[in-house]
Amino acid sequence: MADGAANLRSLAYSTPLEDLNPGDPDLFLNDAFWPYFERLRREAPVHWCRDSEFGPYWSVTRYQDIMAVDTNHAVFSSEAALGGITIRDARPDLRRPSFIAMDPPRHDVQRKTVSPIVAPQNLALMEPIIRERAGRILDELPRGETFDWVDRVSIELTTQMLATLFDFPFEERRRLTRWSDVATTLPMAGGLCETEEARQAELMECLAYFTRLWNERVNEPPRGDLVSMLAHGEATRDMTPDEYLGNIILLIVGGNDTTRNSISGGLYALNKFPDQYDKLRANPALIASMVPEIIRWQTPLAHMRRTALEDTEIAGQPIAKGDKVVMWYVSGNRDETAIEDPEAFIIDRERPRQHLSFGFGIHRCVGNRLAELQLKIVWEEILKRFRHIKVVAEPRRVRSSFVKGYETLPVRIVD
Repeated sequence: MADGAANLRSLAYSTPLEDLNPGDPDLFLNDAFWPYFERLRREAPVHWCRDSEFGPYWSVTRYQDIMAVDTNHAVFSSEAALGGITIRDARPDLRRPSFIAMDPPRHDVQRKTVSPIVAPQNLALMEPIIRERAGRILDELPRGETFDWVDRVSIELTTQMLATLFDFPFEERRRLTRWSDVATTLPMAGGLCETEEARQAELMECLAYFTRLWNERVNEPPRGDLVSMLAHGEATRDMTPDEYLGNIILLIVGGNDTTRNSISGGLYALNKFPDQYDKLRANPALIASMVPEIIRWQTPLAHMRRTALEDTEIAGQPIAKGDKVVMWYVSGNRDETAIEDPEAFIIDRERPRQHLSFGFGIHRCVGNRLAELQLKIVWEEILKRFRHIKVVAEPRRVRSSFVKGYETLPVRIVD
């Protein structure tokens, strides 16, 4: 393992700077990207990649520079028509607006339509539901045998929550997991979707399903679920099908991938830092500060992308109008100039909320409190039941430089 890390580091530092492509999804599949970002933070914190499968792009890798871009929507646009919020440009005929891929004023009114679902009073109503489900999921886990934590716990808990938020047929909830995975996958032979055409066909199935739900709810009195909110909202009731699908995918991915991978990442981190697991068992009250530390350490979305609306500069580096600018949250969350001992997982950090994982500015994650609530509850329920959940093999990771996640995490409950 040490030799492998040394070899990765040697490759990252020996490659000419102008040839570095930190967005290569294979680096994320192999957990090999860390030394690339370490080098960029030190030598080229605003770096131009001249060629990649995603075209040329700027990488912004330091905490403060990322903050500066993220909070300046007047210069750095999220608009779908300009390429949207990921390093991968959608084909012009497949660009689907959603409020995360919009600039004001359209962004503001659409986001406002769905934000009541995560208002404090609603979260208070959800808490006992999440707790009951988390307890049931954990009670059904096998003892003394290896199982996949991602499938049995992380996916199951978050998909049940998603079904509730959409008032989606509960017995069909795993369709939401599938559509979330399809929405963010990179088509490839042997992958989740072999071609872009296959991927689009599944997304059309998603649209057809949610259109049926829309048609049912638009003719009923307004209710508290997301589909009803969109169908009755003044800013959303006249959406095009493409815009509706864009927002549905945003809400599925936002409610699924991020929390799912933080639930898995937290367990993985505690196994990598067993002294922190001991500390947690000795003092379960540390869950409160551990939750944001999990979200920082995991960084479930590795990046967000913007497009420059005018000639500008970042940290003295000239940026041309139309350039693609990628904010690497996964790098900013390990920036040693902003966060003390950032490589370590420390569950009682003084300032655990000092992280970039939820973004900043107008696009700060609308469901951040719900994500934290689910993590808090699942760890409270874990500690009531199990002394130790042991990771027995390395996880299989997602081949994506956007979703930083796990396909599998083999574990065993140890009494």
